[in-house]
Amino acid sequence: MTETRSHRLEILIGTIATGLIVLALGLYILFEPARVQSAGQDILHVQLDDAMSLYAENCAVCHGLQGEGIGSIPPLDNPALRTMTADDLFKTISRGRFNTAMPAWSQSDGGPLSDYQVNEMVQLVQFGDWNATKDRVVNLGLAPLVPFTTEPDPALFEQIGSLPDGAILQTAIKIFAAECVSCHGADGLGTKIAPALNDPLIREKTAEELNRTVTLGRAGTLMAGWNNVLAPEEISAMVTLIQRWNEIPLGTIPAPNVPIATTTESIAKGSDLFIANCSRCHGPTGQGTPRAPALNVKSVLTTTSDQALLQIITNGVPGTAMPAWGNRMADADLQAIVGFIRQWEATAPEVAQPTVGVGGPPWRQAATQTVKAALDWRVLLGLTILLATSFSLVSIGYTELVKK
Repeated sequence: MTETRSHRLEILIGTIATGLIVLALGLYILFEPARVQSAGQDILHVQLDDAMSLYAENCAVCHGLQGEGIGSIPPLDNPALRTMTADDLFKTISRGRFNTAMPAWSQSDGGPLSDYQVNEMVQLVQFGDWNATKDRVVNLGLAPLVPFTTEPDPALFEQIGSLPDGAILQTAIKIFAAECVSCHGADGLGTKIAPALNDPLIREKTAEELNRTVTLGRAGTLMAGWNNVLAPEEISAMVTLIQRWNEIPLGTIPAPNVPIATTTESIAKGSDLFIANCSRCHGPTGQGTPRAPALNVKSVLTTTSDQALLQIITNGVPGTAMPAWGNRMADADLQAIVGFIRQWEATAPEVAQPTVGVGGPPWRQAATQTVKAALDWRVLLGLTILLATSFSLVSIGYTELVKK
């Protein structure tokens, strides 16, 4: 009887254990797809985070702040690219595109990126958040500081119309202002990313050479072919402009006011940098001191572009106390300070109220504040009462001592 009960108990325990195992396997099978999906999302999040930094460091200079494209360089924030297969995107990024400005990025093809990093870039194109990418580019101080488009000066533009073939030159100037100024700069004088076209050496080239370069681009450079964007007669007009640029007055294609892109993080960073490095001379709120002029004033902020502010901070002002900060700070820091200063414009006063007595090293500022506090009327009144009371007590004590 005892053995029978023991046997039944073993069977019951075995049955319960088997049931628990089956239940556990069932739950595992039930929740495994969701777990795999969640893990995949976590991996994708990490890859996209890495890819945004890679984009800022390598791609933003050509494809723009948030994948919008610059000039003839196509946008990456593009539905057609998002629907391409991952393999096709991987091959394009790895090997580049022949006869375009797109170089090979894979290490196996001579580029700087590993296959894993190339795959991260594929994920960015297919699933990336381009607004978040923009913030990453700005926070790293890698936003392209080039003018994207501009408008020709109306008076000079009209004057050019009176030149021989003036209508052709005007057509070319409009095209350059809309499509080419982003890389080749105002008046065609070049930028950091592309050479000047308004150059005597360029004018020595034949029309055939120039036409071929504009039409097909230049391999190994950022110069893409424009034959898919411009009509043949428009390319011919551009060649005419390049050959006769010495007849075009300076200022015809001015540099636009390109604002420094900002984020909440970059403005906070700029605030910290301003307080630590600039407030001693320009005042804690930018109202100026006897040592340096006000920055937080309407007349300054409405007439000084972000590019001008950046140049002043970077290079300093010779013959004044304003030092060059370009060799002391990273580009991201310099841009953050400009962005912080610019946010004053909306509330800047018409007339500055310079801070008096602020400036110099911290110990001097502390001493100044101590002296100011000591000269406060309430402190002086307290000291007077204290001295009068002390004098009265001493007098009473002396009188009592004499009586004894």
